Amino acid sequence: MVGQKRKTHLSRIEQMLYIIVGSAIVAVAYNGFLLPNYVAAGGASGISTITEALFGLEPAYVIWGLNIPLLFVAYYLLGKGSAFRSLSGSLILPFFVYLTRNIDAFVQDPLLAALFGSLGVGVGLGIVFLGDASTGGTALLAQLINKYTSLSLGASIAVVDGMVVLTAIIVFDIELGLYALIGVYMTSKSIDLVQTGFNKTKTTLIISNEYLDVQEAIYTRVDRGVTRLSAQGGFTDKERPVLMCVVNSSELGGLKRTIKEVDPEAFVIVTDSAEVVGRGFYDPI
Repeated sequence: MVGQKRKTHLSRIEQMLYIIVGSAIVAVAYNGFLLPNYVAAGGASGISTITEALFGLEPAYVIWGLNIPLLFVAYYLLGKGSAFRSLSGSLILPFFVYLTRNIDAFVQDPLLAALFGSLGVGVGLGIVFLGDASTGGTALLAQLINKYTSLSLGASIAVVDGMVVLTAIIVFDIELGLYALIGVYMTSKSIDLVQTGFNKTKTTLIISNEYLDVQEAIYTRVDRGVTRLSAQGGFTDKERPVLMCVVNSSELGGLKRTIKEVDPEAFVIVTDSAEVVGRGFYDPI
């Protein structure tokens, strides 16, 4: 029991470290790139950029002001689990935004601000997500839209961010609005990069009449495992096993050569794998 409590306590400390480090990166990117160049790249930070320009409101207060009522709504409509996962990040992120409010702008070019500011925001948010946490904000609003409408979560986030970008176009001009749109895209891609890492792998599906020989050749020459999937030919209506093999990008050429040598008529499909975890590949962060 004591060991279990210690394990849980350490897990919470680790989660808090993720939230603190990630929130600090987001805050520096926001105050150093996005805010001084009026790039409202979606989310609560985008809304706070617009309100700062219109009314001179402190962005940290605006983010707190958005997060707190959304947390209460999420608690009652989405459940306490969703609200509690967002609680720490919802309070810590605005705190760091307030602490870093006086740093000088890193660049004066809105395009550079949109690219590198959103990259920093995405990296920071990705680190927070690795800690199984959230910074709340409009992500909670998107979850509410997803729950009570037919829109998917991805579409709900796009709607919320789209409204922020549209408001930026109205408040500023179309050029800054387009920079904000670039920022939304960059944030999304950099979050994915943190979540999946740089390790690019390929999944191959191999259909061959000589599947046993192909399977053995992959074992001995490529030194990779193979999974045999049960399948049925659509035209012949006969059993036709499909081999699945996952390799690093650097091994793909050797795999294709091996398959071709064993069965030149083999049908091979190659797809990207966002993340592979397990024996022979990198472990998760």
